[in-house]
Formats: sequence, C-alpha cells, structure tokens
Amino acid sequence: MKLIFLHYAAPPIVGGVERVIYYHATLLAQDGYEVHVIAGRGEQFDEAVHFHRREIVDSRHPEILALKDELDRGHVPETFEDARKYILAELQPIIDDGDVLIAHNILGLHKNLALTAALRHVVETQTRPRLIAWHHDLAWKASRYLSEVHAGYPWDLLRQPWPNTRHVAVSEARQLDVAQLFGVPVSEVTVVPGGVDVLSRLSIETSVQKTLRQVGLAGAEPWLLLPARITRRKNIELAIRVTAVLQQEALPKVALIVTGPPGPHNPDNANYFAELKALRNKLNLDGAVHFLAEDLGRPTDDELMIALYHLSDALIYPSHEEGFGLPILEAALTRLPIFCSDIPSLRELASGRANYFSPDEEPGKIADLITHVLKADRATMLRRQVVRRFDWQQIVKKHVEPLLNP
Repeated sequence: MKLIFLHYAAPPIVGGVERVIYYHATLLAQDGYEVHVIAGRGEQFDEAVHFHRREIVDSRHPEILALKDELDRGHVPETFEDARKYILAELQPIIDDGDVLIAHNILGLHKNLALTAALRHVVETQTRPRLIAWHHDLAWKASRYLSEVHAGYPWDLLRQPWPNTRHVAVSEARQLDVAQLFGVPVSEVTVVPGGVDVLSRLSIETSVQKTLRQVGLAGAEPWLLLPARITRRKNIELAIRVTAVLQQEALPKVALIVTGPPGPHNPDNANYFAELKALRNKLNLDGAVHFLAEDLGRPTDDELMIALYHLSDALIYPSHEEGFGLPILEAALTRLPIFCSDIPSLRELASGRANYFSPDEEPGKIADLITHVLKADRATMLRRQVVRRFDWQQIVKKHVEPLLNP
C-alpha cells in the first residue's frame, strides 16, 4: 500500500505536526507500507521513507505569501488559479498511484489556500488516493485568524463538506469543531491523539526496546514487577495467586513479571520453578504471568532491569524472609508504589512508607489493596495512561493503521 503524507513542512523542521508525521511515517514504513512525504520544507529523515520536496507546497514560499497577503484582505488574486494548477501539476506524479493521502492541516488552515484548492480538485475528479484530512488547527475556529478568512471561495473550502474524505481530529475538543465546521456527524470524525516516544524519553537503549517488544507485554496493564530469583523464600506463588484475583475482579489485563531464573545454590529451586509454572497453568495465567529469564533464554541484565523499573506500575515483593531487600530501594528511586511483606527488613528499608501485607495473607485482600492504592494514586494512573495509551507505537497500531484499511 502506498501512503502519502502532505504538509507545508516535514522533519527535521521542528513543530508539532512535523513530529506527528515523523513517527507515523517511520513506524508505518517499518510495518511494510510504502511511505512518501510531500512537503515544501524538510529533508530525507528516514531511509525507508521517500521524501519529495515541492517548494510551492510551503506556507512560506514567496509566491504563496504574496497570495496570502491578498487573500487575508478578502481579495482573490488573478494568479490564484495559476498557482492552484501549478501545485496540482507538482503533486499528481506522486499521488496518482497512491492508495491513501493524509493531508495535515491543509483542509483546516489558510496558510496555502492554493494547495487546499488543488487538493479539492483531486478528490472531486479522482477516486484515488483516498483522502484523510488530519486536523490539528482550524482557521474558522481560531480568534486570531478570523480577520483573515472570508465568506466565499476559497476560504469556504475550510468549512464546507468534502466528498470522499475521512476526517481525523487530534482531540475530542477538536472533533466537535471539525464536525460542526464540515457538517458531518461527530461519529464520523475519528480522534487520534498525538503521542510520546516513551522508551526514548526514558532513555531506554534501542537493544532493550527490542527485547521488551519480544516479551509479549504489549496491551497489558498494570505491570507488577517482582525482581527476584526463583527460590521458595520469595513466596512467588502468593504473587501469582494475587494476579489471578486481580485478573478476575478488577484488572483483567494485569501482568506479573518475575525477572530472575531459579536460584543456583539449591537443587530444590528447579522443583519450585516447576510448581510455579504448574500453578500458572492451573489458574489460566499463561498470558499474564511472565518468567522473564525463561522467556528470554538468559538472565536479565542491568539495562533491562532499569527499563522494567521505569515501565512497571508497581513492585510486588511477597518474601517470607529477607536479609536486606534491594528492590525496595530501586523501586523508590523510580517512584513505583511498593507492595511488600510486612517483615522486619522491608519495614526498616521503606520506613513504613510501603503498602504492607502479611506473607501469609489471603490473595484477595492483597488484590484489594493493590487495586485501591493504584486507583487512588492520580499520578500513577496518569503515568500508566501515558505509557500504555500515548506511546507512538500503540497509537500507530491501534488508531492509524485501522484508518488505512477501512
């Protein structure tokens, strides 16, 4: 499938729209789409993305600025139609065999109305490519622009229905504006938010990012981290039973991540590991309880552990006995909510600031404690929402790709 992004500018130009184009284009190219970007300014920003600089598309092109100066005063220059035709001739060799054309802000802003008019000609005369109008800003809804838009052509292109066009808004507030302006039902305006490159923002190395994608945690929430080798004193079976209750009653997508392999010094640890896996199977938790060292075929290294502390939603540490308890300190550094056994060493380390339970407590009571604390902690809830819902990978998979294959 050939996808074409169209905007006044593209990366490495710095801007909110350019950032959206960068992540959408690069991630879709990674997924096997043939991706093209047309812009008036910018450069080749990814080897897998075809970049086409067409200077007349730029909102800052001298000819376009001269046209805009006249248009802002309510006058349509005689040269407007010539500019529209020239832009159309520049676009058509690239777009004619395209499947989907995603135009960012072209249908909502008056920065290059000749480009908007050229695009209107395309949708009125061609069945391909399908047009998706991506709305970040709307001239007719912005007080700072109202003196620059006027009744009639071409300004009304920014507020009248377009044929064969799918509208996308970047927020629910903008969704209402688009529906009102273009006279379409709100349900026909898809909301696709912007995002954050979560793993890069957290300074997680590329190699670690690839490892995390292998683990099968995408879509799980919350992540409960249990950083321990598999030995009986760690009481891992209690964490598994708590996970089962959470999955059934409050958090159906919960994941428990046990990081370590069986301890190397006690032959019984292999038997204990077999018992834990049998319990996982018995409780139907194969997709929810992850023994990371086994999944990866190797021990977790420091870089991966740091990433897990940053990405997890809580630490669960149900040990019967600990001499110290380093994970309590590591979780505190990343501000993870801590749920741990009420034993002397762990109470000493957390100074009473963790959420404690008896290592012999009923799983249901611990599950209730976890649910209550996580839902009451607004910062934790918001952080989890950002990590799970606003990561660019998730946005492209869940929101953008479905638009391409209606």
